[in-house]
Amino acid sequence: MFRNIYTVLFLIFSFSYAFGQTYDLVLKGGHVIDPKNNRDEILDVAISDGKIAAVQKNINPSEAKKLVDVSGYFVTPGLIDMHVHVFNGHTPGSYIADGPTSVPPDGFTFRSGVTTVVDAGSSGWRNFRQFKEQTIDQSKTRVLALLNIVGVGMLGRFEEQNVDDMNPEMTAYMINKLYPDILVGIKSAHYWGDFTQVDKAVEAGKLANVPVMVDFGEHRPPNSIESLFFDHLRPGDMFTHTYANGFRDRETVVDSNGKVKPFVFKAQERGIVFDVGHGGGAFTWVQAVPAVKQGFLANVISTDLHTQSMNAGMKDLTNVMSKFLALGLSINDVVLRTTWNPAQVISRPELGNLDIGAEADVTVLNLLEGDFGFTDVRRLTINSHQKLEAELTIRAGQIVWDLNGISTEKFMQN
Repeated sequence: MFRNIYTVLFLIFSFSYAFGQTYDLVLKGGHVIDPKNNRDEILDVAISDGKIAAVQKNINPSEAKKLVDVSGYFVTPGLIDMHVHVFNGHTPGSYIADGPTSVPPDGFTFRSGVTTVVDAGSSGWRNFRQFKEQTIDQSKTRVLALLNIVGVGMLGRFEEQNVDDMNPEMTAYMINKLYPDILVGIKSAHYWGDFTQVDKAVEAGKLANVPVMVDFGEHRPPNSIESLFFDHLRPGDMFTHTYANGFRDRETVVDSNGKVKPFVFKAQERGIVFDVGHGGGAFTWVQAVPAVKQGFLANVISTDLHTQSMNAGMKDLTNVMSKFLALGLSINDVVLRTTWNPAQVISRPELGNLDIGAEADVTVLNLLEGDFGFTDVRRLTINSHQKLEAELTIRAGQIVWDLNGISTEKFMQN
């Protein structure tokens, strides 16, 4: 009899305890920056079943199965890196397409607060299915992609000149009919000739109704970027490596007198999207400093992640974001350019925000104070007193990166 009474009491207590715990995880007391929803204040963020369940003040701690104190940190939507190369593989002689210069995403995303990446044209329609099978399907990171207008993708510089392998119909078919959930645009890159490759990419973009990203240059004399912006690209198309200088024979956005060319502002007003695409050779202070001072800001901050950039001045997305803090942008500015802006550019409005019901991709950032140096691709350094660091990364409701163990139980030493 007593055993039955205790069993009933235990069940009642367990039911009450479970019923009271509304949320799987609550991030308590962080400064939420959510540009889409105009959130910029101290709020709690609750997660249930892998989704954002609440963003509000003073959630009762008893409602959380797990509570993480993030006071003193910034809480943002999961960061989006809109320009990476993650088609890592072993094709002999390959550069980026199934090659060693690309990196496996999970090893480099979560530790920098990134939950979504967009591979920038590593594969074309001929080898995208291989990329999907060996990388995209195996990654915890959400991997979207731009499909290269060249069928074999970025196999190498010579292959990227093959006009016969630039097939708008097959490229659009791959996007529209096979993988519209993954493929978000088209890439044109590294072409030595005129505007032929760009025009092929835009033709495919029209057929597939997606934007085009252009890595422009490698032609002597340089092709006109004014013509590119107004005669060849459409509003919504992307110009990457915005702050490059002397980069593969490409015209710069800032002239030799340190002035932003007037047509650059007009192009941005027209709807051309400017992407940082830092890379191993495409970000210089001599371009970025005067551009930002004159009010010309890239729409999207991205890394151009690969082995040759991450071990040089680029390092990771939080480091690139910190460079723009050093240039005078606010933390709200840099978060906008790594969350809601890229989500809109790639037409994925379900990403880059903390909407109730959205998949719970969340980044917790620590803004460090100290003496830090930030180096461009010419090995010139600017010092700053602030640096962003990813403290905690949550992907689809699961903690996938915890720098200092703030979400874990503490070991009590004797």
